[in-house]
Amino acid sequence: MPATIRKTLLNIETTLIEGGRAAPRPLKFIAAAAVIKNPWAGRGFVEDLKPEIHDIAPELGVLLTGMILEVAGGGDKVEGYGKAAVVGLDGEVEHASALIHTLRFGNHYRQAVGAKTYLAFTNTRGPANCPIMIPLMDKNDEGRRSHYLTIQFAIPDAPAADEIVVALGASIGGRPHHRIGDRYQDLKDLGHDVKNPAAV
Repeated sequence: MPATIRKTLLNIETTLIEGGRAAPRPLKFIAAAAVIKNPWAGRGFVEDLKPEIHDIAPELGVLLTGMILEVAGGGDKVEGYGKAAVVGLDGEVEHASALIHTLRFGNHYRQAVGAKTYLAFTNTRGPANCPIMIPLMDKNDEGRRSHYLTIQFAIPDAPAADEIVVALGASIGGRPHHRIGDRYQDLKDLGHDVKNPAAV
């Protein structure tokens, strides 16, 4: 059963000035979202979510990855990346989670941008026009704090109670005037090994 997609959305934001200073390099956020019918809506408690995951997640991974890459100009341009899903009020958070927490979804994006790190994520439930938050991290280095970023947007009429919004996010660049270092310096200062950051 393919996804029933009501609409897609592209959100593009470019920051030119931050903290009253011109950005040495503008920061571009790209978010691609699909508003889909919740395939489990109205069916009560569904024990096995796999059939719909296998049908729908790959389709959404391909679609949203393509939307991101078209705006970015190629996977090599993407630096920060993440994913999110918001299920409408009649659904379970598990329904949102199901469509993004599968390699059948995320691997399309991960491979297209040549990433080494995991995809940062949020999975929540909310009404139409709720904030959709996509946390980002550097696609190759999870300790690079300049790329700890969050894309936020809203869709006035989504998700409806029986819908799910599934989204991917990307950044071209990091915070314009980042100056808090990275986690490796913290580990060094604390006397911890980078390969054993919790010192256990």
